[in-house]
Amino acid sequence: MITIYLKQYNKIIRNADVDLFDELGYDDILWIDMISPSIKEQKAVENFMEISLQTKQQVEEIESTSKYSETENTIISNSNFFVPTGDSFIVEPVSFIISNEGVLVSVRNAEFRTFREAEKRLQMNYRSYSTGYHIFISLLEVRIDFDADLVEMVAKQVSALSKDINSEDSIDKEVIHRINALQESTMLLRENIFDRQRVLSGILRSERFPNDIYPRLQLMIKDVNSLINHADFSFQRLDYIQDAALGLINIEQNEIVKIFSVAAVVFLPATLIASIYGMNFSVMPELKWVITLANGWTIPAGYIFAISLMLLCSGLTIWYFKFKKWL
Repeated sequence: MITIYLKQYNKIIRNADVDLFDELGYDDILWIDMISPSIKEQKAVENFMEISLQTKQQVEEIESTSKYSETENTIISNSNFFVPTGDSFIVEPVSFIISNEGVLVSVRNAEFRTFREAEKRLQMNYRSYSTGYHIFISLLEVRIDFDADLVEMVAKQVSALSKDINSEDSIDKEVIHRINALQESTMLLRENIFDRQRVLSGILRSERFPNDIYPRLQLMIKDVNSLINHADFSFQRLDYIQDAALGLINIEQNEIVKIFSVAAVVFLPATLIASIYGMNFSVMPELKWVITLANGWTIPAGYIFAISLMLLCSGLTIWYFKFKKWL
């Protein structure tokens, strides 16, 4: 799909027919926005603008020249935009090309809130967007504002996670998964904010943009730097939360091991006594110990002695542990 923004009266032509380019000139067009264009649409724009659109592989490259570069006739910039997916988001690259005549061409494969907001601003105050350079800067400004919202959203999720951990006595796998997911989101967010910084740095070094844009670029650079610092703080806080969660897990595991250790030590004397009396030696005098009652009944005193000795040793062990405050 192609959306053409004309300079005259801020007119917008959606789902434009490629034959429309035969009736238009560079002076008529402000912005050509392409969403998942067909091969026919790409060829029509390339022939009209006398440019070559970038392939998906070129857009996704991470070299500095792929993020911002200038040729004799065009300015080429590639930047990553976020697509929200529940509590997380995925990254979609967008290609921008600005001709020497000031016509902006954007190529993307997904719908972004950034472009809708930029379109609203264009409709509300079209006199402030006289060239494609101004549209491009406006798109970056809106994107930085949304990046700030994402940084704030991640910070709130980190704060909520910290409160949940502090209020719980035990940590399960779900908490660790939440920490890992937030760490991944924070790293991805920081990488893409840094991507914005590289594009802005390239624009600052350029001499092709209108002079009224450069003061706005200085403010945008400051905003991006503050966002990177905020994202770094969130990531450091996640590291602290992860260490705290692992510490709670270790404490919980140590308590379990302590219970088993105490149980093993408590029953160790009783086990030793039972092992001694289970040797089946005929010389054991306790086998012949009996108590004869007045009515002639006999009670095996050796058996009672062994049981009592086991209980006594176990009781003394428990008392010693409590005396040492190990229990």
